[in-house]
Amino acid sequence: MEFQAVEPSYTSKEGCRLVWKGADEDDTDVVILNKNELKNLVEIFKKNSTGEVELEDQSSVIRVNSDVTQFSLANHRLLEAKTTDLQDQVLEYAKVPHEPQYVYIGTKEFYPSIWIRDDEKKPEGTSKKHPKQSLIEAILSSEPEKIRQDLSPTDLFRVFATRRSTRKFEKTKVEDWKVDKILSAADVAPTAGNFQGFQVFLIKNKKTKEALAEAANKQPYVAAPVVLVFCMDPSRVKLKFPPNILEKFSLQDATIAAAFSLLAASGVGLSTIWIGMFDEEKVMKILGTDLRPSSILCVGYPDKKKPPKSRRKLKDLIKVIE
Repeated sequence: MEFQAVEPSYTSKEGCRLVWKGADEDDTDVVILNKNELKNLVEIFKKNSTGEVELEDQSSVIRVNSDVTQFSLANHRLLEAKTTDLQDQVLEYAKVPHEPQYVYIGTKEFYPSIWIRDDEKKPEGTSKKHPKQSLIEAILSSEPEKIRQDLSPTDLFRVFATRRSTRKFEKTKVEDWKVDKILSAADVAPTAGNFQGFQVFLIKNKKTKEALAEAANKQPYVAAPVVLVFCMDPSRVKLKFPPNILEKFSLQDATIAAAFSLLAASGVGLSTIWIGMFDEEKVMKILGTDLRPSSILCVGYPDKKKPPKSRRKLKDLIKVIE
């Protein structure tokens, strides 16, 4: 993995993205810096000194040494860059203002944490009566699983279990690096043929948000701190199928991307509400697009944290066809 470039972020004019690439074309790593983090790094490089920059998640650190700069990131492998190369590019980048990248362009930036299971250790409460019980039998006979307290707050399975929809958000601004993570999650979502048959509109304008709320059955929480509108774009799906099939693929692409974004938001401590009831034609007119909207995702800090809702037992959810 070799450091390659400094690029504009998705959403902020002041921050940046530091890009590493491996031997494989798809092997890419990205570190997102916000305005203050970039400023602190620039100050160290201007003085030709060594030092540390703590990132906004308060658990990741950039360590600038005379020869190598190390990026110790939470729940991710160590990244390194030759200090002189990084210094030259960062200082050059900082000389001029930059426009944020269009949100439809990006690389892999969302890194779920990894939980390594210890098969030697027997889980508490494991029954000894059915040692040869199959996985599906275990699921069908199970009770709803309690949330493991030893899992990291960003562990994917804790995110699944603790996610809640929110209809009342605080007015607190969502940090740019968190918005970048959410958009990056949409960018890496699986799509038909990897053609990414969807487009995301990031709504910042207050009046536009209010218009969308009006078009979405007058649901006031649509005017959240962060509003994303996911639209279908079947023209991107270059597969030899009839138009109705391409449209179906595009709808699926946009829906999966929105789901990835929803989970990414939960993973960085935010809450969301998925909006599926809206006047499509009104939304298209508001956005100035001919692309059909599939969903609106509203994101922000919840006014209060809520416990996870109870769900039905898995045995009531799953039907087995022998």
